[in-house]
Amino acid sequence: MFNAVRTVMTFAEAPEASARWWGELLDTPVKVDVSDNGAVYAWVEIGGVEVGFHPADDERNPRGGSPVVYWGVDDIDQVRERLLAAGCEHHRGPLTIEPGRRIAQVRDPFGTIVGIEGP
Repeated sequence: MFNAVRTVMTFAEAPEASARWWGELLDTPVKVDVSDNGAVYAWVEIGGVEVGFHPADDERNPRGGSPVVYWGVDDIDQVRERLLAAGCEHHRGPLTIEPGRRIAQVRDPFGTIVGIEGP
């Protein structure tokens, strides 16, 4: 029924600024579309997945309504430290959820909570 994840949508007050921050951190190009009404949708591609930043809208896309996406990493401690040094804030963890499997969450400078998972 489901195949691979294709797009992860996050809702941000500043979609283009959010995408550019992640694009710079991950050294990946940022793509931007502007609708006829001036709304900006921006995205980066990470590991074959489009990570999109859409304008926040409390009526249609309430805060807290989005899932936390966990990115697989080789070294959770190293990646977490890099994210914190780049401007993210600690949110949760690192936690061992089963032997050999750990998770952590950070909040990026734009309020999006991002998960990382690894050994």
